[in-house]
Amino acid sequence: MIGLGTIINTFAIILGATLGILLHKIIPSRLQNTVMSGIGLSVCFVGISGVISKMLVFKENAFDTKDTMLMVTSLVVGAFIGELFNIEKQLERFGNFCKSHIKSKKENARFTEGFVSASLLFCVGAMAIVGSLEDGLNGDYTTLFAKSLMDGTVSIFFAATMGAGVYLSVLPVVLYQGGITLLAGVIKPLLSDVLIGQLSLVGSVLIFAIGLNMCANTKIKTGNLLPAVLVPVLYNILISIF
Repeated sequence: MIGLGTIINTFAIILGATLGILLHKIIPSRLQNTVMSGIGLSVCFVGISGVISKMLVFKENAFDTKDTMLMVTSLVVGAFIGELFNIEKQLERFGNFCKSHIKSKKENARFTEGFVSASLLFCVGAMAIVGSLEDGLNGDYTTLFAKSLMDGTVSIFFAATMGAGVYLSVLPVVLYQGGITLLAGVIKPLLSDVLIGQLSLVGSVLIFAIGLNMCANTKIKTGNLLPAVLVPVLYNILISIF
């Protein structure tokens, strides 16, 4: 069944968030903060390992790097576009809008943060792209199933510390992964292994930024850096033309 991978991913996040909400009631706030710092560190190292695996190459008996300038250019151009449209602010507005329409005895102050952080983390990365393509082309949801296990686990801790906003992250996951799955036949010829690696490189930098915001309480506008993921696509199109 085409699209089954995204459906499983969606239910995994919902299940994980539900378990997290239940845990939220019994976990002391001091422990919640420590757990969030631990998760943030884990996310940082996931991002670092992704960057190293895509940048570091071994040739002529020495280590070297590749796509460094592309990464820097992507982040600079992405930041310019993101700030122009203030993407993170739009995400926050949507989160606050949903938050204002949810009746709760105890409003969670981190509702919007949970939505934005979870959405970015679940959508940025090579597994979302590759898994959705495999699902759309071959009906193979193995990669998305593995991603579902990870997303479901992370959503438990996200919801336990940041609340019900994590539920909303299923919306961008469905739109993003579902869109790639439905358009897989059109997109696949445009995505070479090199391009997927470059997308993963930039995405891993954003994952590191998300982790840094979580554990070090920094204020990196990761949402405004999202357009950086599209720059390698434009770069490869220009290379093919010229």
